Amino acid sequence: MQGIINSVYVKVGDEVKEGDLLCLLEAMKMLTPLESPVNGKIAAVHVAEKQPVARGEKLIEIEY
Repeated sequence: MQGIINSVYVKVGDEVKEGDLLCLLEAMKMLTPLESPVNGKIAAVHVAEKQPVARGEKLIEIEY
């Protein structure tokens, strides 16, 4: 989904569990929460708040 990153809630090194909130994506005047699909550790964060993103773009990497 194309939009703008509203908030980022994780940083490199953070431990996350499946379902944890990673960031909020604003698209078409709606906020969509993006949650972790797996348990793991944040390996990379490729986005920042207020950054526009395109469909298919890598946002956050998780090592599991």
